[in-house]
Amino acid sequence: MDDNFTLFDLEVSVEGDPKTFVCSHVAGPAFQVISENLVFHSGIDQFSMYALSALLPLLPAKQRPTHPHDWMTTDALIACPDPYCGAKFRIKRIGETVRSHAESTRVSLDGN
Repeated sequence: MDDNFTLFDLEVSVEGDPKTFVCSHVAGPAFQVISENLVFHSGIDQFSMYALSALLPLLPAKQRPTHPHDWMTTDALIACPDPYCGAKFRIKRIGETVRSHAESTRVSLDGN
């Protein structure tokens, strides 16, 4: 039985005028989400844990195929959780990864 499923690969970039950043953000590509892994771009040696905590719940949802009218499909710009910071984070689908259910969990397809 074919137990494969597809996840979108994502890229998260920092946007905005750095003069308005309160946090330690750096404008430009920050990291990718490839399968279950966060892959940081060369030269990125830090990323705000507060910003990451705001982004993390959205990343698995953005990885899944969604209906074209679903806001998760169209909305890609997320504000920094610090209300005084001008940074925004763009989540972009950049490719696909095929995963196997059997390689992702010990739970069988029938739930046992």
